[in-house]
Formats: sequence, C-alpha cells, structure tokens
Amino acid sequence: MNDAERRALGEKTIKDVYAGDVVVPEEGYVFSDIMLKQVFAEIWTRDTLSMRDKRILLLGIIAEKGEPDTYKIQLKASLKRGEINADEAREFLLFIAQYAGYPRAASMLMATETAIAEAQADAAQD
Repeated sequence: MNDAERRALGEKTIKDVYAGDVVVPEEGYVFSDIMLKQVFAEIWTRDTLSMRDKRILLLGIIAEKGEPDTYKIQLKASLKRGEINADEAREFLLFIAQYAGYPRAASMLMATETAIAEAQADAAQD
C-alpha cells in the first residue's frame, strides 16, 4: 500500500473509530499524517483483536494515565458504536479502581456520565 492509500485508509478508519465525532486532520502536518498512516491505517485495522477489545484496552490505559478528556472521547465513541453499553461503562470504573486506584477511577466518573449522556442524546437525534 502506498502513502496515499494508507492516508485514505487512515482517514476512513479514524471516522469509524470515533463514530464521526473527530475531525480528520488536514494533510501536511507530520504528526497527524504519521498518526493516520500508522495508528489508524495499520493498528486499528488489524483484526486479531476486535474493535471492542482494542477499545477496552485503550480505556484502561487512558484511565490509568488519568486522562478524563481522552477517556470521554473514547468511551462516547464506544457507546455510539454499540461496543459497550452504559452499565458496562460504569462497571469499568469499579474494575479500574482495583488496579489503578480509586482516585484515578474517580477522576473518570464525570467523563463516564457525560459520555453516556451525550451518546444517548446523539442516539435520540438519529
């Protein structure tokens, strides 16, 4: 696959991964060009792990790093794509608390509830 094809696949994949909620970066920025060609064209498209598996793994990593804004973006996309439901999203925090600590999991509470509310509002508009 050439660079243009990888870029096109990366653009398609990022739209799918984020359920259309993330704007595809313009071409010409080295960071985003590499991200699209590697992360989205090569990693997210691999089929050994399901999209749900990748997302749950990523949510755990993001939660452990204490990044509630990024957690919300990923969680909302997962809810919108039907990979997880609201009960599972809330259950994740109980599990995360055991391994990453209660303060880390608690910092994801607002992000979780906001993602659930926004995903439900988006679904109601469809």
